[in-house]
Amino acid sequence: MTFTRLPDLALRTYGGSVTAASDESFAERDALIRPGPATFQPHTFGARGQVYDGWETRRRREPGHDWAVVRLGLPGVIRGVVIDTAWFKGNYPPYASVEACAAGGHPAPGELDGWVEIVPRSGLGGDRVHEFRVDDPRRFTHVRLNIFPDGGVARLRVHGEVVPDRAFLDGLTVDLAALENGALVTGCSDEFYSSPNNVLAPGLARDQSEGWETARRRDGGNDWLEVALAGPGTVAVAELDTTNLKFNAPGWAALSGADARSSGPGGPRAWFPLLPRTRLQPDTRHRFRLDDPRPVTHARLDIYPDGGLARLRLLGSLLP
Repeated sequence: MTFTRLPDLALRTYGGSVTAASDESFAERDALIRPGPATFQPHTFGARGQVYDGWETRRRREPGHDWAVVRLGLPGVIRGVVIDTAWFKGNYPPYASVEACAAGGHPAPGELDGWVEIVPRSGLGGDRVHEFRVDDPRRFTHVRLNIFPDGGVARLRVHGEVVPDRAFLDGLTVDLAALENGALVTGCSDEFYSSPNNVLAPGLARDQSEGWETARRRDGGNDWLEVALAGPGTVAVAELDTTNLKFNAPGWAALSGADARSSGPGGPRAWFPLLPRTRLQPDTRHRFRLDDPRPVTHARLDIYPDGGLARLRLLGSLLP
């Protein structure tokens, strides 16, 4: 699996923030982590010049380089970085590097230390997507993008595996299916319109694009997705949210659980029902109390016959 299939740990809608930058004279730093591709409208000028959907610094007339610090919304192990110079054709930086660090609590940008290089200084081209694989198993909370000497970058993507602070979660009721707690979609029948990992994202979906939606089925089957949960635990409440899906919500849904620890590595999972096939309504937040005490490590959602879901929440407790 290519690393770009993993969640973007820096995404603004996942809680990421560009907390500091050396300069943002032409275009604001916050654009680096916006969702979606950068847009551009030529001959659109403001007080700072041509308007760019990205981060752009002034032309440096002194030694040094520009930089931007990003606090990851989802701390974890970084598997790859994407530096996108879309629309920056005569004003892109010729080189860039990326550093990362891990910090506890809520430090200010100036209090961060222990930076390590995860992407060495590398050449960039204009109006181009650059992918850099990262091979470092450590958990990071912040990254710093360095550009040499100056210029514009449209988007910074930091793909990886979420690693939450497990000590903070112990003993609490948590969402075992939350991306921010380490859950991840491991299988899916269809993702024609949008990524299934959207259903695990933080917050509420603002529109259909921020949920999961499949193509229309014509074969008599049904769509499904499987989720590796944040850890072994018991589920007390299932929430199936079809908000924004008014004419394309599933008609019914069912939920199953499995404990992969009992099947062994790579063995078949023994699925058992958590929620029987149940009718759903469009544009509705459905909540169901579950009464099965068996621990689960994975969950499977079946929707009938097709459609979409805004969010899937599985509230429960992690095993000690």
